[in-house]
Amino acid sequence: MRQLARLVGYVRPYRKGFALAWFCVIASSAATMASPLLVGYAIEFGLDPVRDANDRVTGLDGNEQLLIFGALAIVLFAIGRGLAAFGQQFLGESIGQNVAYDIRNEVYNNLQRLSYAYHDKVQTGQVMSRVTQDVEGIRMFFSMGLLRSVNIVLVLGIAAVGMLVINWQLALVSLVTVPFFFWRSIVLAMTIRPIWMEIQQNQAEMTQVAEEGLSGIRVVKAFSREHFESGKFRTAAEGQAALSYRSSKIMAKTQPMLMGLGALQVAITVGVGSWFIARGDLSGAELLTFVLWLNLLQMPIRMVGFSITFFSRAITSSDRIFELIDAQSEVQERPDARPLEKVRGEVVFDHVSFGYDRLSAVLSDVTIHAKPGDVIALLGPTGSGKSTVVNLIPRFYDVSAGAITIDGTDIRDVTIDSLRKNIGIVQQDVFLFIGTIFENIAYGRPEATQEEVERAAKAARIHDFIVSLPYGYNEWVGERGVTLSGGQKQRIAIARTLLLDPGILIFDDSTSSVDSQTELLIQQALQELMEGRTTFVIAQRLRTVMRADEIVVLERGKVVQRGKHTELLAQEGLYRTIFDLELRDQEEALGHLTPEVAAPAAGQGGSNGSSARGEAEPPTPVRTGPLGAPGGGAS
Repeated sequence: MRQLARLVGYVRPYRKGFALAWFCVIASSAATMASPLLVGYAIEFGLDPVRDANDRVTGLDGNEQLLIFGALAIVLFAIGRGLAAFGQQFLGESIGQNVAYDIRNEVYNNLQRLSYAYHDKVQTGQVMSRVTQDVEGIRMFFSMGLLRSVNIVLVLGIAAVGMLVINWQLALVSLVTVPFFFWRSIVLAMTIRPIWMEIQQNQAEMTQVAEEGLSGIRVVKAFSREHFESGKFRTAAEGQAALSYRSSKIMAKTQPMLMGLGALQVAITVGVGSWFIARGDLSGAELLTFVLWLNLLQMPIRMVGFSITFFSRAITSSDRIFELIDAQSEVQERPDARPLEKVRGEVVFDHVSFGYDRLSAVLSDVTIHAKPGDVIALLGPTGSGKSTVVNLIPRFYDVSAGAITIDGTDIRDVTIDSLRKNIGIVQQDVFLFIGTIFENIAYGRPEATQEEVERAAKAARIHDFIVSLPYGYNEWVGERGVTLSGGQKQRIAIARTLLLDPGILIFDDSTSSVDSQTELLIQQALQELMEGRTTFVIAQRLRTVMRADEIVVLERGKVVQRGKHTELLAQEGLYRTIFDLELRDQEEALGHLTPEVAAPAAGQGGSNGSSARGEAEPPTPVRTGPLGAPGGGAS
C-alpha cells in the first residue's frame, strides 16, 4: 500500500483531470445501475394487468405516455452512460500516459546523475526492461486498474442497496456468492503476482540477451556464433512463453468457474424470485430488475480478478521502478558547492587512495603535482591503476583518502557540472552518437556556430575528410560511429574536446590500432589539443612519453617511479622494463629521432588539416584515403 500511495502521488499535477475522471466513474456507475430500475418502473406502472372474476391475469392495459417516458429515460441514461464511460476511459488513459511519461523521465534523469560505480554494476537490459515493461504496468494500473476498481465497487454497492430496498431476502440470496467471488479473486492475485514478478524478471533477461547479441554482432559473426546467440535468446524466450502459459492457465481455470457460478446465481435468483411472486411478496417487474442487475454485475465481478492483477503488477513494477529512482550516486555534490571558474590547470593528487570496495585498494598513497600546461604521462602494466587515476579527476569516482585539488581548490568543494566543463576527455573507446558529424562535434557545446565547429575540426586534422563526404558536416553517423574508421572517430572526438576549450585534458593515448600515417595525423591533432593545457595521458606511444614533462610509473596502485624519459631510462626499474618490452621497437621505427623531431610541433599541419611543412615535415608524404582525406578509411 505504501508503494501504491507513492504512485498515486504522481497524479497530483493532473488532479483536475483525475477529479473529472472520478466524476465520470460515478456518473457511469449510476447510469448503468439506473437502467434496470427504469425498466422495472416502466413495466410496473406502464403495464397494468387485466384480471377476470377469478383474479386471473387475462391481459395488460398499457399506459402509453408512461411507457414512452420510460423508454426515453432509458435512452437518455444510456447516452449519459456512454459519455461518462468515454470520459472515464479517455481521462484514465490520459492520466496513465502522463504518469508514465513523468516516471520514465525521472528514472532516466536519475540514471544520468548516477556515478560510474552504479553503472559498473547494473545491466543495461535490466534497466531497459524496467523503463519499458514496468512503466507500462504502472500506466495500465492508472488507465484501467484504479478507476475500473472504483467502478466495480460503486456498481456493486448501488446494486446491493437497491436489491435490499426491494426485497432483502431475495437480495441475500442474489448476493450470497459475492464473497466467494472476492475470495477467489484475492487467491488469484496472490497466486499470479509471483508469476508476474518472474515474467518481468525474465523480460529483463531476454532484453539483456538481445541487447548484448546485437551490440556485439560483429564479434558474433567473426566467430560464427550466430546459432549460439540464437540459442541463448531462444532459451530466454522459451522461459517467457512458459511463464506466460502458467499465468494464462491459472486465469483459464478461474474465469470459466466464475462465469458458471454467475449463471448459476441468476438461475437461483429467478427460481427463488418466482416463489416470492407466487406468495405475493414480489412483483414480476421487481424480479426483472433483480435479474438485470445481476447480469450487469457479472462482468464487473469477474473483472475483480483482473483489477487485483493490475494492482499486483503495479506493486511489483513500482518496487523495481522506485529502486532506480531511489538509487543514490556515490559521488554526491555538497550543498555549499560553488562553481569552478576557468582554471589555470594546476592539479595536485595529495596522498590519494581509492578502492571500488572496502576489501581491495586500487590506488594507495598516490601523489602527483601537475603545473599549468604540464603533460603528465601515466605508464604501468594492466591493472596498475592508470585509468582510475584519470577517472578521479572529473569525479567519476570519489577518493577514499587524501584529496585532489585544482588551482588549490578541493574538487569536492565545487559543483560537478562546472568541474567537468573544465575537463576535456578523449577516451580510447570513442563513442559517437547517431546523428550528424556536426552534432557529434558540437555535443559539448550545442550552441556552437558552424565556423567554430569547422575551426575545431581543422585543428583536429579531420576537416578535409568531412568536406569530402557527400553531405559534409551534415553527413549522418551510424550507431556508435560504425560508418567511420577508428582514426576518423578519434579525430572527431579530439575536435569535440577542442571545441570545449578545457583547461585540463585527459587522453587515453591508444593508437596502436591505426596505421602510421593516421597516427601522425592524430599526434598532430593532439599536439594542437595539448597546447597550453594541463594534460594527463595514459601513454602507449613513444612520442607521447618523450614529450611528457613528467612520467608517472604505476604498479599495483602505487607510484614506483617518476621523472622524464631520459632520467628514467638511466635507472633500473619498471620503466626500463616497459621501454624494453613495448617502446624500444617504436624508437627503432622512429629512427632514433630526438624528442623534438619525434613529436610534431604545436600547430604543425596548418589550419586546413594538411601535413606539416618545412623541417618538421614527415619523411614520407601522407597518403590520401579513398574519400580524399589524409589516411581516410585506412585506420
